[in-house]
Amino acid sequence: MKDSAPQLQNLWLKWKRTRDQEAGNELVKHYMPLVQYHVQRISAHLPNNVNKQEITSLGFMGLVDAIEKFDLDRDLKFDTYASFRIRGAIMDGLRKEDWLPRSIRDKTKKIEAIAENLEQKLNRTPSAREIASEADMDEKEVEEIMKDSLFANVLSIEEKNDDQDDQKSEGLGYTISDEKAAMPEDYLVKQETIKELSKAIQTLNEKEQMVVSLFYKEELTLTEIGNVMNLSTSRISQIHSRAIFKLRKILANF
Repeated sequence: MKDSAPQLQNLWLKWKRTRDQEAGNELVKHYMPLVQYHVQRISAHLPNNVNKQEITSLGFMGLVDAIEKFDLDRDLKFDTYASFRIRGAIMDGLRKEDWLPRSIRDKTKKIEAIAENLEQKLNRTPSAREIASEADMDEKEVEEIMKDSLFANVLSIEEKNDDQDDQKSEGLGYTISDEKAAMPEDYLVKQETIKELSKAIQTLNEKEQMVVSLFYKEELTLTEIGNVMNLSTSRISQIHSRAIFKLRKILANF
């Protein structure tokens, strides 16, 4: 859609004043690229079994919800407001679905047990290659399984905050906190959990912290991170894998 700012504003006025369905449909069409953007970014962190069309549907519902509730009088860009709603709808949908297959959960337990034994034997965090050798698995598979498991743990942490009608959890790094939206004890639990996670990240070395930040917060791909840090994709993958194993061990205790 190639609307000028005045034309777009006119659509908003029609929609807000009369709930003109045609105007509403045009607004949805105009902002759908925003949904696709967030779907692409979030999908990069999910296992292949997750249907991207289902994620798109969740994002679409978030966009519709944003258009329904956006207040034109607020000093806030719609793109910013909609991004919170779209991401929130996708993350909420992922939390409600058991998208991590039982087979992956079983392999995660096996990998964690092997990693713990190797750590005691080697007196250091084992590499994905060492774990893969012990587990009779491919190194890449070990890395992917632990990445998926870490993401599942992050979703679990975020779920500890009670959702309210207009203040839904949007994800670590995306949440606009509202202390009145939850019981004090729930708020304190979440803050303590985030505090512990922050401490865990601080135990990583500089490169690991950079990779984790760029991958999970800035949502860059491993190749893009390699370009930023002037390292090969395989090297970034190694750093990412090592960081995951360290964080996963800490998160498992939450």
